[in-house]
Amino acid sequence: MSTEDTPKKPAIAVALEYEHGQSAVPKVIATGRGIIAEKIIQTARENGIAIEGNPLLAEALAGVGLEEEIPEELYRAVAEVIGFVLRAAGKLR
Repeated sequence: MSTEDTPKKPAIAVALEYEHGQSAVPKVIATGRGIIAEKIIQTARENGIAIEGNPLLAEALAGVGLEEEIPEELYRAVAEVIGFVLRAAGKLR
């Protein structure tokens, strides 16, 4: 079986919202697979929002409801993503 015969797993995207000093914990504001995921990613790019590709974390966060805070067991992984985004934006060294 070649890789061409293997069905491609649909893209997944999760958008988080976190404002330092405004909220204690990041929350999920959008999630989607396939075309919806592609639209989330496109919207982020159009708005200059850094994108971190972490499919395992995205899968874990996809189970969190919209407008819900991320679960405590994902704090460390999400903190690393926030650090990546802040460094990409030049707000963290």
